Amino acid sequence: MPLSRIVTLIVGLIVILGLALWLIDSLSRLYWQLSYSPLLGNLLLLLLIVLIGGLVAAFVYYVLVLQNGEKRSRRNRSRVTPAQIPAGKSDAASTTLQAVRQQVAQIQDEVARQALLSKSREIEANLARGEIQVVVFGTGSAGKTSLVNAVMGRMVGQVDAPMGTTQVGETYCLRLKGLERKILITDTPGILEAGVAGTEREQMARELATAADLLLFVVDNDLRRSEYEPLRGLAEIGKRSLLVLNKTDLYTDEDKEAILARLRQRVRGFIATNDVVAIAANPQSAQLETGESFQPEPDIVPLLRRMAAVLRAEGEDLVADNILLQSLRLGDEARKLIDGQRRRQADKIVERFQWIGAGVVSVTPIPVVDLLATAAVNAQMVVEIGRVYGCELNMERGRELALSLAKTIASLGIVKGAIQLLSTALQLNVATFIIGRAIQGVTAAYLTRIAGKSFIEYFRHDQDWGDGGMTEVVQRQFQINRRDEFIKAFIQEAIARVVKPLQDKTEAMEEQESREELP
Repeated sequence: MPLSRIVTLIVGLIVILGLALWLIDSLSRLYWQLSYSPLLGNLLLLLLIVLIGGLVAAFVYYVLVLQNGEKRSRRNRSRVTPAQIPAGKSDAASTTLQAVRQQVAQIQDEVARQALLSKSREIEANLARGEIQVVVFGTGSAGKTSLVNAVMGRMVGQVDAPMGTTQVGETYCLRLKGLERKILITDTPGILEAGVAGTEREQMARELATAADLLLFVVDNDLRRSEYEPLRGLAEIGKRSLLVLNKTDLYTDEDKEAILARLRQRVRGFIATNDVVAIAANPQSAQLETGESFQPEPDIVPLLRRMAAVLRAEGEDLVADNILLQSLRLGDEARKLIDGQRRRQADKIVERFQWIGAGVVSVTPIPVVDLLATAAVNAQMVVEIGRVYGCELNMERGRELALSLAKTIASLGIVKGAIQLLSTALQLNVATFIIGRAIQGVTAAYLTRIAGKSFIEYFRHDQDWGDGGMTEVVQRQFQINRRDEFIKAFIQEAIARVVKPLQDKTEAMEEQESREELP
């Protein structure tokens, strides 16, 4: 029983006894004054007994009944249903996961599809469990494992060890008074470690950090740029973070305050001032005058207080926000995979049509002015690219888009630029006599490619050319496809697909003519 309750009972009992004695004394005097009337005396005695019995009954009721009722109330409160994630955010996360599954069904890569399905199931499991994920993140020598040891109140990991000791994320469970949810605290491998293995461990640590509900970013001095950038990056994606200055036992009070001031200044704007705390998770031992070694207790009270305040005040929202964030990130990952898949399919369509157009033009040469209407802009290509991106276009709409882009290509002088570019490249690789006939076919293929790549961007952005319009998209594609490395590869393929067949045909015709001239 609490001390305050005991004091209340003692004071109440003294008051009741005092009132009873006063009542007995007063009524006894009154009884003797009424002794001439036995009836009145008996009634007064009965009243005295009833009053004393009432006081005793009230005291017993308070001690037994009310106290037992409070115990039952406390037991009922201890069986309160575990806290639920806010309904709106939970529904949003569930809706997002459902949309992700629909996207995943479109992914052709079996490995990628199964990986995303596994992640979605993991997010659903976290949504059901509702545990708070606290991740300790930082460089390998900042004292992350010592911090976890101090928080847990027992040794759970090796300390005073070289960088790289924590090879994998190690997770421990703890409970916080006043918080229904279970807290999982994870010690991650250090970042900024050398070598391939160090890079792989850092990647794993970053993945754990991005999945955290609350992030404890541990440093042992002022922030370096290599530490600031990942901390800022995690804050930008929505990670709730505490910046923890460890090993303060190595600094004087003045130096500690100076470092804290610099840290708060550097993270102003994405980490609050009171979320920057100083601790000494594993203080160095001190030598006493007697020669004995003294090991100070860890000083992590500022961190525990701030962490408890954050989790109690924001715990439900942190879990909900993180689950929603993970769902959205999974959706983005699925969209990127689908976009890459569609782009590969669309690129195959462009390559097919660019060489079809080149073959047609090279076999039946036409004036350069008419090139755009026959090869560079192809309505069927537009329709097929649109179909890849889920846009069903008829041929009339395809011709409208093709003609519009053809006019843009002509107005920008890209036809002339392409002819000059490809003529120069062909002269270095093909005999002069064949260049004249090959240039139109190769140029047709090149302009068809520019048009096709431009339409891919158009459909990728939901049939929107963007702020710069069609002109900017076409110019950008022309610049991308005029780079030396691309032109070299393109010319080599053009020689195989256009020039060589044209050369073979010319030689065959010449041979046929020579046979006809013979007597």
